[in-house]
Amino acid sequence: MNEPLSPETEAAIRASLSNKIHAIKLYREATGVGLKEAKDAVERMAAESRPSGELPGSLPTNAPAKGCFGLMVLGGVVLGAFAVRHLLT
Repeated sequence: MNEPLSPETEAAIRASLSNKIHAIKLYREATGVGLKEAKDAVERMAAESRPSGELPGSLPTNAPAKGCFGLMVLGGVVLGAFAVRHLLT
């Protein structure tokens, strides 16, 4: 029983692509296919919705690298405090 997806169901699955397990569950409920077929179909849908050249789980190339500088500053402060404490004792 491989029923075509209604536009509403397809939209719900595409909206759930960030939670692949939920998207696969929705696809299986809507179509009645097995787990492997649903997984393959959801992965195809995810690949179609990604910009070309972008890998699954990768950050977009224009994403700012937030947090790295702050961690480096924190590490420097901790290391500096340790050095000062070590020199004073």
